[in-house]
Amino acid sequence: MALYALRRLLNAIPILIGITIISFAIIHLAPGSPLSQFLEDPRITAVDKANLIHAYGLDKPLYTQYWLWVTGMLQGDFGTSFQKSAPVLELIVEFMPNTLLLTISSFILSLLIAVPLGIFCALRANSRLDQLVTAFSNVGLAIPGFWLALILMMVFGVKLGWLPIGGLSTINAEFSLWDRTRHLIMPVTTIAVAEAAIWTRYVRSSMLEVIHQDYMRTAKAKGLLPWRILSLHGLRNALIPLATLFGLMIPSFFAGSVILESIFSIPGVGRLLIEATFQRDYPVITALVTLGAIMTVIGNIVADILIGFLDPRVSLSGKEVKA
Repeated sequence: MALYALRRLLNAIPILIGITIISFAIIHLAPGSPLSQFLEDPRITAVDKANLIHAYGLDKPLYTQYWLWVTGMLQGDFGTSFQKSAPVLELIVEFMPNTLLLTISSFILSLLIAVPLGIFCALRANSRLDQLVTAFSNVGLAIPGFWLALILMMVFGVKLGWLPIGGLSTINAEFSLWDRTRHLIMPVTTIAVAEAAIWTRYVRSSMLEVIHQDYMRTAKAKGLLPWRILSLHGLRNALIPLATLFGLMIPSFFAGSVILESIFSIPGVGRLLIEATFQRDYPVITALVTLGAIMTVIGNIVADILIGFLDPRVSLSGKEVKA
């Protein structure tokens, strides 16, 4: 298995190189300059402007800038932020815990809602509850996340005053678990609504395919308890297609929700990317784009490994396993 993962990582190297080249070129070819606010300041002399451009390496050819950035990244140096004058890696490490807290909490909440509902709807297919859950799932998929966030803020934050409308904690207040929970309720709910809708549909669909298989009827004929049939035979096989979906969601754990972090003023990686984009902070943008590409590759590898664990018919060596 380790050899399989290593082989997949080696195959992903050309893809990652291509992503870095394309993203680096697009960012640098866009009109304007990340130092525009300094270069357009009449109080700064021409000599100071030239020194500033040279200090950030913007006077070098584009391919030289790319090579310096790649070699530095391989050594753990993602460069220095133009706007915050801080190492990019330190910024990512500072904001990443907030993003992980938000995204993983939303993911766990969505699974706690979606898995039981999906299984129950599959067992009671076409019932009134199944139709009701399907309708709510469609609504959850159709509602834009930013719109739901604004509605929650207006109702529970402004009108009722039950929940804070921004941040992760009360300003100038000591750390409190209840205070942190109150700040997370609305953003976590906003993300979990869409994720629960997706997972419910997938779990229901997978379970519907599994419960009508011959081995399920055989297990029932052998006299096994219903919960044992469902957990050992049904749920494990139903999770096989869901492993791919889980792998594809891993990048979102680290990338965060760009729009919602900005709406709720959460200091996470998504909000950091938005600010860097508007400020044309090249090192931050390229580092986050590269991190997202790496997480996508890792997510695909994790999905393949999970499928190999769940389905013994799949061989991680790439050879077909004969029955």
